[in-house]
Amino acid sequence: MSGNLNTSHYRSARYGMLAALAAASLFGISAPVSKLLLENIPPLMLAGLLYIGSWAGLVVIVIIRHLLAGGSAPKEARLRGKDFLYLAGSIVSGGFAAPVFLIYGLISTLGSVASLLLNIEGVLTVIIATIVFKEPAGKRIWAAATSMLLAGLILTYAPDISGWSFQWGAVLVALSSLMWAIDNNLTRHLSHRDPYVIAMYKGFVAGIVNFSIAYFILKEPLPDITYATGAIAFGVVGYGASLVFFIYALRNLGASRTSTFFGAAPFIGVIVSIIVLDERVNLQIVSAAILMLAGLWMILKESHEHEHIHQSLSHEHSHIHDEHHDHKHEGEIVEPHCHEHQHGLLVHSHAHVPDLHHYHRH
Repeated sequence: MSGNLNTSHYRSARYGMLAALAAASLFGISAPVSKLLLENIPPLMLAGLLYIGSWAGLVVIVIIRHLLAGGSAPKEARLRGKDFLYLAGSIVSGGFAAPVFLIYGLISTLGSVASLLLNIEGVLTVIIATIVFKEPAGKRIWAAATSMLLAGLILTYAPDISGWSFQWGAVLVALSSLMWAIDNNLTRHLSHRDPYVIAMYKGFVAGIVNFSIAYFILKEPLPDITYATGAIAFGVVGYGASLVFFIYALRNLGASRTSTFFGAAPFIGVIVSIIVLDERVNLQIVSAAILMLAGLWMILKESHEHEHIHQSLSHEHSHIHDEHHDHKHEGEIVEPHCHEHQHGLLVHSHAHVPDLHHYHRH
């Protein structure tokens, strides 16, 4: 049985890793692309258009999924009850505060520096997950957190003629990372629900709020149709699709591990910034990149295995029949499927990550 459990665990972890890397690849270009769009679109207006694009693209996908399903049973669980409280907190922190801090920070920060600073999001996500939500964390995770925070400190200061000056743009980018770290942990509690619907809600509310404040309160002008279309189109990929993949990763890996793999995003951003924005590589960026890569490597080497208890549990989420789902069905089984199902008491030992079925206390 242990061998089968490990096989199931590795399959789930592999899916989570691929989803996290896909999310990182799509989001990694957000800082340099936003930097380009800021030349023609005011900051808060840009945040609104990016999220509106995310929402619009996901609406189309959800409609297509519904049509293809042909009225069959849902494959994903719907939001209910306290899920909406987590969703509200996620929207406020990750849908409004984070992009606003990021876009205003980009005004006075190099795209490459901002991209690397976004890697602090992973460290902060781990810290919040382990301290507040009690996800397991070994020595390698804390060593990685120290390494990556040192990298962030290097990028937060900029030398000038009189010595070292405080770079407020970098501070704002770091604050956006904190807001997204809070968002990650709140979204973790929704990861067993439909990722498309979660991302669609977030895109709609965040897009409308940011756009309304920009246009009606701050009186930011509407951009040229060409640039507005470009922002909306980029929002579909950089925000919408990226978030869907990220939620799938949270479901299979937990918040701390997902944020680790997502750490690839800033380095993709650095490469794009150097190529597209013609930014130069300097000692500050290289030093921070080395520290962040070291931190990423340490977290990837972290392993977790012990005897643990699965309490009797009844819940609803998308699943296939494996070692953790051996309940009976009547009639033909089409996988994956979604329904309320019961888990019996189980005690065993195998390597695992804090996914949906291994979010136990230590």
